[in-house]
Amino acid sequence: MTLQAPMTSSITRRSMKAEMLDAETETALARAWRDDRDAEALHRLIRAYLRLAISMAGKFRRTGLSQSDLMQEASLGLMKAADRFDPDRGVRFSTYAVWWIRAGLQDHVMRNWSIVRTGSTTSQKSLFFNLRRVQARLEREAMARGEHLDSHQICEKIASEIGVSRADAEMMMGRMAGSDMSLNAQQSSEDSGREWVDLLEDEDALGADTVERRRDHNKLRTRLDEAMDTLSDREQFILRERRMRDEGRTLADLGNEMGLSKERVRQLEAAALTKMRSLLERQGVGVHDLVS
Repeated sequence: MTLQAPMTSSITRRSMKAEMLDAETETALARAWRDDRDAEALHRLIRAYLRLAISMAGKFRRTGLSQSDLMQEASLGLMKAADRFDPDRGVRFSTYAVWWIRAGLQDHVMRNWSIVRTGSTTSQKSLFFNLRRVQARLEREAMARGEHLDSHQICEKIASEIGVSRADAEMMMGRMAGSDMSLNAQQSSEDSGREWVDLLEDEDALGADTVERRRDHNKLRTRLDEAMDTLSDREQFILRERRMRDEGRTLADLGNEMGLSKERVRQLEAAALTKMRSLLERQGVGVHDLVS
């Protein structure tokens, strides 16, 4: 048993003792977080459904990844779901959370299953999580009929079964059939053998080019900061919330907070951007350098 196992078991035991929320309580907690940013309501909602996250993490244990890491990713998916859940849509939180938890677990598995990124499109994800199961079933059925399927026939049947192109099926079968190999491994058993990394082309930019790009970036950042300082506090707030967050807030959301109409927020944002563009153009900075 690893050192992580006792901690994992402890978390599982605690989650099983968490309260079961009825629909009315669940809705009240979700609204308290959405409307009042009540952190305790959010924590209570998450604790109540932690068992759901742990249960879904268990379904990915055969990927060979750490169970504690899977549980952590499932918990992150649960927290994202709680933060984005809209209780007014008439859907139970568990139904909404399942999608976020599964998506987080699938992305984690595909990021860590191999050093080489396996794929990120919908068809590639479907292949990754279903290929071996479908292949095993097709081979069992063929064996029961006394048939032998070669690799091309298997690939065609898998592509048809999962609903992807044959090229995608062939690519994924090749990737999943191999294993990661260190680039520092020698190409031969001889002591003087070259390492595989020696065959890679050096694509790094020259040092002077890197320094020049960094200097230009810092200069642009300084100009942008100076342009922001010329705006009013309200204009700065709108641009930060709309343009400088990972997920920019909507006009309606800002309007509700500021007591303005959605159209008025849009006008203030457009005016602020126009001011910044004019100042930057006078300083010789291209308009394309400003986020539009």
